[in-house]
Amino acid sequence: MTRVKRGNVLRKRHKKILKMSKGFRGAASVIFSVSNQLTMKSLRYAFMNRRKKKRDFRRLWISRLNGAVRRYGITYSEFIRDLRSHSIQLNRKILAQIACIDTSSFIKLILLF
Repeated sequence: MTRVKRGNVLRKRHKKILKMSKGFRGAASVIFSVSNQLTMKSLRYAFMNRRKKKRDFRRLWISRLNGAVRRYGITYSEFIRDLRSHSIQLNRKILAQIACIDTSSFIKLILLF
């Protein structure tokens, strides 16, 4: 079998992983085998949490809307139902921003129903 020399490829791969693990504590940023494991795990966490972030923000907007709407004697589900029935197409992010920043406009929006 012929000899395969892969010094450059191996070094580039190691340098790439060690560069990604910069800032890790202890051996995790110096020793390749430890660094490789923790870097792969950190990439998995990053992938999961990019999706989780969307869920978390949606929950935040809904809770803000629920709190803002309950001041006027309506529940969140009734509010969303009334918006749909009047074909008002504002998403929860914008509605939550209106409720927090511009309360007078939000009151007008509630009084439409």
